[in-house]
Amino acid sequence: MDDEHASNPEQRTGGAGSLSDDSRRNIQTLLNMLRASSSRPSANMSTTFATSTIAEFLGSADDDDDFLTVQVEDQEEDQEEEGDGEYMDVDDDIEDIDDGWYPTSRTVFTFPPATTPQPAGVSLIKSGDFGRVGPKIKARRNNRNLAAVLGNQLTSPHPALYKEDYATNIVPNSNGVIVANYDANIYTAQYSKDASFFYTCAQDFRLHIYDTTAPPQRAGSQIGSGYDHHLQTTMNVSRRIQGEHGRWTITDANLSPDNDRIIYSSITSTAYMCSTRDDNPAQIPIPFHDNAGPRLGWDYSGPGSFGLFSCRFSADGNEVIAGGRGHIYVYDLLANKRSVKILAHNDDVNSCAWAEASGNVLVSASDDTFLKVWDRRSLGSSPKPSGVLIGHTEGITYVSAKGDGRYIISNGKDQAMRLWDLRKMRSNDEYDQAAHIDYGVPNFDYRYPSYPKPKYKAHPLDCSVMTYRGHSVLMTLIRCHFSPETTTGGQYLYSGSADGRVHVWSLDGTVVQVLDRQKTLPIWADPSGVESPSRTNRIHGSCVRDVSWSSQQPVLISAAWESIRHGSTLAKHEWKGLSKLSNKLEDWEEKRHQEQAEGGSRRSTRIQQQALRRPMPGTYSLDDSDDEEPSD
Repeated sequence: MDDEHASNPEQRTGGAGSLSDDSRRNIQTLLNMLRASSSRPSANMSTTFATSTIAEFLGSADDDDDFLTVQVEDQEEDQEEEGDGEYMDVDDDIEDIDDGWYPTSRTVFTFPPATTPQPAGVSLIKSGDFGRVGPKIKARRNNRNLAAVLGNQLTSPHPALYKEDYATNIVPNSNGVIVANYDANIYTAQYSKDASFFYTCAQDFRLHIYDTTAPPQRAGSQIGSGYDHHLQTTMNVSRRIQGEHGRWTITDANLSPDNDRIIYSSITSTAYMCSTRDDNPAQIPIPFHDNAGPRLGWDYSGPGSFGLFSCRFSADGNEVIAGGRGHIYVYDLLANKRSVKILAHNDDVNSCAWAEASGNVLVSASDDTFLKVWDRRSLGSSPKPSGVLIGHTEGITYVSAKGDGRYIISNGKDQAMRLWDLRKMRSNDEYDQAAHIDYGVPNFDYRYPSYPKPKYKAHPLDCSVMTYRGHSVLMTLIRCHFSPETTTGGQYLYSGSADGRVHVWSLDGTVVQVLDRQKTLPIWADPSGVESPSRTNRIHGSCVRDVSWSSQQPVLISAAWESIRHGSTLAKHEWKGLSKLSNKLEDWEEKRHQEQAEGGSRRSTRIQQQALRRPMPGTYSLDDSDDEEPSD
């Protein structure tokens, strides 16, 4: 579930340690004030909880003055013994700043990301399932000479230039510039498949569709524009949609493959579909509940009303999959009826997806920590999943499919993103044996900025192919995605994070880029200008809910919830060339001179031999010794 339901934060106990008389009197005064407040009829659980916690805190000081110190020392000893995890040290300089958002020091336990390529991930890169192999092998040798790539291809006897050849290793590397300010929190922010549109949905039940082919506008040109005073943007707004009000927020939105329609859901059992191109106010209801029934209130959507947390168009745009309270559904838009209803999980289905283009294989991800794979051709009267993907120890926030019917990724509240191969699922018998055992952290609530040290790194029956770490999956249902197939072959994985950053990984498990939204330039700044210098003190925190990578350019747009006010921002992150890479331009020039000096006649002979056994146009050898040297 998302952050729409309030509950008590994780309970913690601790002692007062050695307190001076003045400190004890101050705490006692605070306790008396809280007790007076909690006795009122309007008192909430947080006030009552705070009262009891402070009373317990004071009482424990008399029993053991060193309790707090011992607790900290025990945590440090446990951390040293574990060896493969750490408490995220988040900005020690702002421990005393309580903005209600940002994780304070030592509150988020995380297993660090891989520092060296993992064999399973390297095998995936070389498998050919994630785009052209040759450019990836060259990139692993740190060969990023784009001019040489273009030159070698265009001067070959049979030139065949693929976009992947020059774009596969270009990863957005700037901290970006703000392109839109919203008054409400954004829940979905995505490019269309062809990157000609960008769309958002927010908690104020408004959807915005941007024309990304139009040039950017001057900052402030859309400020206070009457009906759109809640939005400030430099992007070209092509469509504004006031959604039907539901519960809490619009939870998800998705564009049809032809970009003509958009569907959105809320925490009701009815989704809505409307046009994106015409200024047509009509919104078509898509009911996923059993019967229409009478409408008894603004938030009532039929008998057995439930919330929808995810909705997706099929590849042909004729069906919609949705996930809700333990169920997944498929709605046939041509027949105008619900065609599939599956009781899939024991908890909320936070995300669902089509695994491949045919629309037969469905994937559901739930708070019960499992992903299940369903084949509509074999559901029958007593539906069971084709297999179960086991590995997360906490609820799953999002699932994204590569679209090839084989690979998917998921974000988990166990602070891990996992890559799955659908050919390596667990059987239903294995699932039945493990389903009743909880391997998560007791009483953990991801909506608060704290994740204690877990007992298990993964489920004992973990069948994931790779695990990616380093980001923070807290505060909201943070999303993850594959990089574009057309330009990168899907070889990168990226995710938002509650630490206010965008994290990008290589398939091999190593971190490729971390883009810091704290250093993002304001909306009036020049996108090509100098980025903000590194700052040691964060004045506020943010949470990156969603991120989208353009299929046409090395550009990311991230949507972040800002903690200093109620609202969110969109930031555009571009690739800024060699100035942002690990090597400076002088380093590349020095490397070229060294290669010329060391190569000599050996290099000339090698090029002549390669000319006699030139491979088929557009192909590369996996053998490093066969790679063609960059031309001068």
